[in-house]
Amino acid sequence: MSRNSMNYPSAPLNGGEVEICEQLWNQLHELAVEAMGSAYAPYSRYPVGAAAVTADGRFVTGCNVENAAYGIGLCAECGLVSELVRTGGGRLVAFACVNSQGEALVPCGRCRQLLYEHGGAELLLWMPAGITPMKEVLPAAFGPEDILKVGGNSGLE
Repeated sequence: MSRNSMNYPSAPLNGGEVEICEQLWNQLHELAVEAMGSAYAPYSRYPVGAAAVTADGRFVTGCNVENAAYGIGLCAECGLVSELVRTGGGRLVAFACVNSQGEALVPCGRCRQLLYEHGGAELLLWMPAGITPMKEVLPAAFGPEDILKVGGNSGLE
């Protein structure tokens, strides 16, 4: 499905901090494509770029970084979350990830968990089939609230 033919949710989040609309999805797509251009993918030749917006309106991006020891490469989502934390943290509210053709990608399992940690169940993801909330992408997710249920310290206090 092309980005232009999708049904974009259009609603303010949390009292209007960020308005999720077609213009925002277009901007996230452009930022993800730009980030993909910086990817280091000499082995797979599969560059990936990611972009997201936080609840306070900041944009963060990331790209994949491969390694000759294949298993320790970093997905674009890892770079994005690192940038999020480096620039002050916050909650992700909308996310897009693209391949070299600018097509939407589905985050891998590890990255779904990473995105859940920093966006929660309501994070919206631009997926090949359309805009999907994280609670549908990663149902029954494990998060900081699960650690607190058993008296553990989530590290967020």
